[in-house]
Formats: sequence, C-alpha cells, structure tokens
Amino acid sequence: MAVTDKTILKRLYFVTGFLFLFAGAVLFKLVNIQVVQGEKYRKLAHKRTEKLFTIEPNRGNLYSDDGSLLATSVSKYTIRFDALTVKDTDFKENVKPLSDALAQLLGETSSHYQQLLRKAKANKNRYALVARNLDYSEYMAVKEFPLFRKGPYKGGLIIEQKTVREHPLGKIAERSVGYERVDENGYYTRVGLEGAFGQYLRGVEGKRLKQKIAKGQWKPIGFDNIVEPKDGYDVVSTIDINIQDIAHHALLGQLEKYKADHGCVIVMETATGEVKAISNLGRTEAGKYYERLNYAIGESHEPGSTFKLMNLVAALEDKVIDTSDVYDTEKGSWRIYRHRIRDSKRGGYGKISLAKAFEVSSNTAFAKMVHNSYKENPEKYVDRLYSMQLDQELGLPIKGEGTPVIRYPDEKGWSGLSLAQMAYGYEVSMTPLQILSFYNAIANDGEMVKPRLIKEVKEWNTTIQKFEKEVINPTICSRETVEKVQHLLANVVSKDHGTGHRLYSPNFSMAGKTGTAQKNYASKDPDKLRYISSFAGYFPAENPKYSCIVVIHEPDKSVGYYGADVSGPVFKSIAQKVYASSPLIHEVNMQKVEDQTLESSYQKYFAEAQKKYNKVPDVKGMCGMDAVSILENLGIKVEVKGNGKVKRQSVSQGTDLNKVDKIVLELS
Repeated sequence: MAVTDKTILKRLYFVTGFLFLFAGAVLFKLVNIQVVQGEKYRKLAHKRTEKLFTIEPNRGNLYSDDGSLLATSVSKYTIRFDALTVKDTDFKENVKPLSDALAQLLGETSSHYQQLLRKAKANKNRYALVARNLDYSEYMAVKEFPLFRKGPYKGGLIIEQKTVREHPLGKIAERSVGYERVDENGYYTRVGLEGAFGQYLRGVEGKRLKQKIAKGQWKPIGFDNIVEPKDGYDVVSTIDINIQDIAHHALLGQLEKYKADHGCVIVMETATGEVKAISNLGRTEAGKYYERLNYAIGESHEPGSTFKLMNLVAALEDKVIDTSDVYDTEKGSWRIYRHRIRDSKRGGYGKISLAKAFEVSSNTAFAKMVHNSYKENPEKYVDRLYSMQLDQELGLPIKGEGTPVIRYPDEKGWSGLSLAQMAYGYEVSMTPLQILSFYNAIANDGEMVKPRLIKEVKEWNTTIQKFEKEVINPTICSRETVEKVQHLLANVVSKDHGTGHRLYSPNFSMAGKTGTAQKNYASKDPDKLRYISSFAGYFPAENPKYSCIVVIHEPDKSVGYYGADVSGPVFKSIAQKVYASSPLIHEVNMQKVEDQTLESSYQKYFAEAQKKYNKVPDVKGMCGMDAVSILENLGIKVEVKGNGKVKRQSVSQGTDLNKVDKIVLELS
C-alpha cells in the first residue's frame, strides 16, 4: 500500500512532538536540578571533594615531682609539594635555590631535590613527598625557603602535622608512665599514669579542611584550621626521678645477678603516701630486662613471710597472744593433720618467744600461734584482717589493680589447714603495693594512707586541680601494738639473729621483714618449684620517711632464693643511696644577733641546741665544729676523723641520749 503525503506528514508531526516533549522533560529536569535540588547536589559535590579531618591536640606534659619531664608531646611535620598550583615561571626561577636550601637543611644533595621537584612538575603531581618528621624549627625554616614562602596556593607548599609522644627518661619507669591509645572503633587502651590521667592530658580535638585530589589523597586547604585544637593539661606526678633511677638500677642489677624472671620495687613517702618510685622489670628470652608489665600494681600473689606482720598485728589487737609468749618450734617441723610445716632452719629454734619467732621468721611458731588462737573461732581472725582493709583494693586510678584474696571460713577453698597456712603467707594473695600500704601504715604510727601518684593538674603556671593526702584508715591498730611491731621490725635488721641482719649498717637504720614464698608447690616435680623473694619495710627505723617493698620472682635456685639474699640488698641499696642523698637534718633555730659579741652568740647557739634535742640529732652536712659543739653540749663524747663537714656519724639520728656514750664523726 502506497504511503500518502498525509501519512508522512502525520508521522513527522508525531516525531517532532515527541522531540519537543523530550526536550521539555530534559529542560525541566535541568531546571529542577539547578534550582529546586541545586543546594542538595552542591553540598554532595562539596562533600565528595572537601572534608573535615580531626586534628589531634598536643597532649599535656607529664612531670616528676621536681618538674622534670616524664612524657611530652612533640610536633612532627611532613612537607609535600603541589606542582599544579605553581606557575611555570616561578618554578623555573626558584627550583634551584629551593633545592639548595633543602639540601643544606636536610642532608641530601641539591640535585636530589631538583630531580624530585622537576619530576613532580612533569607528572603534575599534587602530593609529592619532600621530607618527613621535621621538628618545629626545621618546619619554620622550610616555610621561608624560596618558592615555599609564597604559601600553599602559589608556592605549592603542603604542611602535615602529627604529634609524637616522647619519654625523656627512656626505658626507666616506661610501664609506670604508660600510654593511652585509641583504635578505629574509639576503644581506649589505658596503661600507667598516661592512661590513668588521660582525661586531663588528652586535650580537645581540632578540625582541618582538606580537599580530595588524585588517587584518593587529601590535601590541606590553606594554613588555618576550622577549629583549633586545645592542648591538654599538664600533670605533675609524685615520682622522684632520682629515687626512680636508684630503684631501677638496684632492681636491674639484682635481677641480672639471680637470673630472675621478673621483679618490682616501690618506694613511698611514709606520711603522704606519695609514690616516689615504681619499677617493673621482666626478662626476655635473650635474658634482657625491660618494663614489661606493671607487676607492682597488677600482680596479686602469695606474699609468704611478709604476711606475718599482718598476723602479728591481728593477734595482738585481739589480745589472744603477747610477744613474750613462748612457742616450741619442735626441731623446725610441725605436723598438722596430714600436712607438715617446716622452718627454713634445719633443726628449728627450740622454744622461743613470739617476738624472736617474728625476728627469725619461724613458720612453725606462727602456724601454731594463729591456729591455736583462732581454731575455735576462725571468723574472728578473718574479721580482724578485714577490719584492717586487707581484703580491699586500694582503688587506684591506674587500671588493672590486682584483687586481694583473703577467704572467709565458709568460702570455697577454706579447710582445717587454712589458719596455719595463712599464718605464714599462704592461701592469701596481695599485690606488692597492697602489702606496702600496710607496712607504710605501721611506719606511719597506724595511719593507713592511700598510695598517691599525682600531685596536681596544671595549665601553664595555673593549678587546675590539686590532689591531697587521702586517709584509708586513721588507726589500723592501737598505738601499743604499733610500737611493739615497730620494735620487732627494727630487730629483724639490727639483731644478730634477725633474718635481715646482713642488711644492717651502723651508718643508717632500717626496719622490715623478709619473705620467701614457694610457687608451683603443688607440683610433685621438684624441678618446677620456684620462689618469690621479697623484703618490705621502711627507713630510717626511727621517724621513717620512706617505705619500700622489693619483690623478685623466680630467681635461679642455684644462685639463691631467700628474701634476705635476693630482695634485701635491693632495699638496702635504695635506702642507703636515698638516705645519703637527702639526709634528715634537724635545723637549729637561731635568733639573728647583730650587735652582740661572737662569744655571746655562740652561747645562745649552745642553749638553743640543748633545748632542741632529747635524742641524737642528725648532724650530717654540718660544719664539724658546730656538730661537735652540739653533741658535746648534749653530754656525748665525740671522736672526729678528718676535716670539713660531717659525712657520717656512728650513732643514728633519733637514738635516745641515755643509750649513747660516744659518737664518731667522719668529716669530708
């Protein structure tokens, strides 16, 4: 059938109409996109090409108690080059002087940087790496180099900043200083002081606008941040870096000598509870030691004979014994049910007083004492331990404190042997810091203070928050009990028969208790038997200033394992060096006399000294003539060796005058 002109014309109209409708729909859509939904799509495009990135703030500094840095944040800078933003004329004019300047600052050759920059220009690289990990002074210098001084838009300079945490003391106290990390899911890992006080140190995040460029890279836009980060506050800890250094090296030396698995040491200021040093060292497979875990706070273990102090205080407070009570050590072995308890001395000590049993650390005497005193009412014994907070955590801000274990008679694990076992430090568990807190309370005349690791939070020179002494228990026991056990703790070191007598020094006094606990004692294989060696105490024995505990795990049995041999020397070394570096000097108040003769002033000095002292003063550091004058005026005969200032005195400060006839002074 022939197609008529009319049919063709209809078809043409139909196609033309369709095209007009399609063009209208396109136009409508364009108008809709541009006008109606324009803002939406502009935001979407902007979002895909520009993005706000988080800027980590500078973390606050962590200081020791004297203002020395334990941890600080250091800014590091990365320099990149955007070749597209630089005009060809500017590039040709400046590439050589820029390369020369970079070479002089960073150490590479000028030709190296010329090749790098020319390659970036040829490849139209918008993100070429120039240098990494520059410090602030280097970064400031680079900003003024030829071409780069023109800034990000004309000079192609891209600056990226990151913050790095540094520890000026290196590996010393590394675990105690700790860290705070956050993963991609926002989960924090908090360790040590950094983790405990992160809320003060971490600051407030800032925001920086970046533009998406080729290969999924983001380039900072301009120099300024959208939101400036706010630096964290500074935290002043209680750590004394001198005592920390002494404690670290004393512990390290002993661990190496005895090839031990790990150990810790804590030094605490008696009156305030301020922790002055805390060192934790663990052994690697290569035999080296480093700050592996925070054993001092996190590792709860059977304390052994250091727990005899807690038992003695409990029994004295309950008035079920007295230190003069006599116990038969039965040739060093006592059988209770099917279990045999032995003393470290073969053959035992015979019949001895409880006081001497403490000084020689007799297991049999203490097992008999606790078992016989409380077997009819074991709840009374455990209640007494609970009343002294021995079952409670210290509530430290540092995460991971170990939980003390002191079972009650109706709990799983309690048996007819429990009283005897607990008497010498088994079937109980405590961390070194929890043990030390009790010993510190005895040194502090019964007042138990909470160990404290922070003194204040500061912003520059302004104190934001101050942390004061916190008392856990004002009187863990009576004054009478405190004085008795203080005397016995001093005897452990000063008496010839004391387990700590090898630590005795005539130049300074110490008080404390040795401890040796078995590990893996349930194993029938003697080769698997290991030991925990410890010493806990304080110094000086009179008017204590510091308490200290040393715990060393798994020393080589062939070298030695008793607490007095392994841990005791660490305690003595710390006490000796701390005491020598900060002697306790009693100051004599003298009125200022200007118009009187020297003789008159001298007599007043004597009179004041006579009134001041009723015990032997500490004269170390004084001029020899003044020291002799004070001591002789107190009725003490004085022998002097050398010239200058007093370096050492033969009788310790605090000794009653009626017990002293003569004192020898060594002068420097």
